[in-house]
Amino acid sequence: MSTPEERLAELGLSVPDVVPPVAAYVPAVRSGSYVYTAGQLPMKDGALIATGKVGDGVTEEEATACAQQCALNAIAAIRSQVEDLAQVRIVKVVAFVASDPGFTGQPKVANGASELFGTVFGDLGVHARSAVGVPVLPLDAPVEVEVVAEIVS
Repeated sequence: MSTPEERLAELGLSVPDVVPPVAAYVPAVRSGSYVYTAGQLPMKDGALIATGKVGDGVTEEEATACAQQCALNAIAAIRSQVEDLAQVRIVKVVAFVASDPGFTGQPKVANGASELFGTVFGDLGVHARSAVGVPVLPLDAPVEVEVVAEIVS
């Protein structure tokens, strides 16, 4: 069986460096057997990969890619708290989507994160989820994702 890192590599992806906080918080906190991430923005190489509202300047496809980048950043934050990603079970994902008032595809956007977690962690990546439309996100990001993960033996 392959590792989460090997499954990422099969997708042409890798765990990025942890994104530095943009305010007064830490990227992830471990409490007992759980890791709680801060909201992860679609940052890559120190910059947002898109800005704006989904349905008004940002397409659903671009937002889905943003959700995937947020998930990668969440994996990096989780890895900063655990020794081995093979010990991680994704429990809950919350995706916030900065949306035009007429846009109702938040669940499809959130699939960018959910599908990546499923591919990377297999059965341990299947999770509960909320996908919420909001008027604005930090730095004008179109998507923000937060995760609760459990460390399993």
